[in-house]
Amino acid sequence: MADYGAFDIVGPRMIGPSSSHTAGAAKLSYTAWKIAGKDVKKATLTLYGSFSDTGRGHGTDKALIAGILGLKPDDERLSSAYALSKQKGVDADVVFSDEEAEHPNTARIRIESKDGSVTEVVGVSVGGGNILITNIDGFSVEFTAEYPTLIIRQRDVPGIITKVTGILADNGINIAFMRVFRQGRKEDAFMVIETDQAVPSDAVKKILSLGPDIVQVRAV
Repeated sequence: MADYGAFDIVGPRMIGPSSSHTAGAAKLSYTAWKIAGKDVKKATLTLYGSFSDTGRGHGTDKALIAGILGLKPDDERLSSAYALSKQKGVDADVVFSDEEAEHPNTARIRIESKDGSVTEVVGVSVGGGNILITNIDGFSVEFTAEYPTLIIRQRDVPGIITKVTGILADNGINIAFMRVFRQGRKEDAFMVIETDQAVPSDAVKKILSLGPDIVQVRAV
């Protein structure tokens, strides 16, 4: 779990009454939208714990819808998220769950894209507009989205990490944090790389061109 200091929770730029229930929720779903990387057709947004109990009053439902529409926490259109989703033809279903979760401010965001692909992201709002992504498509992960982040779905085979980090080095990209999460030896894995600089699209394309062992690359 990431550590946060006093200056991390002074307060984010945001629209809405709560940094955790509004700004954090919007950032969670915005990050999920970036991970999905495609036009949204339908989204199921499930709230747990305090998110579910007080979400209507804090606008958590609107914040989550706004995020999957590509709106950031400080976007003035956040309060009109329901109407905006209808205008964009996005079917947004908000579920207030009474199931228990490990963290009280937890959301599960399931995005169905127009091409038929499905992405599911679980994350928590930890206060002050800060978040932690904890699961992507059934894989346990951990990153904050505070840094430019590459999320690479790969096969767990030797040499992939060296090739990917080599491409980043060739493009002058410094790695701040990096972790690999896998289901098992030689099975699918997620490589999460947080960097000091945004990764250019050409570098992303080079990583994708490494071959069939690279399944998907998303820049968040």
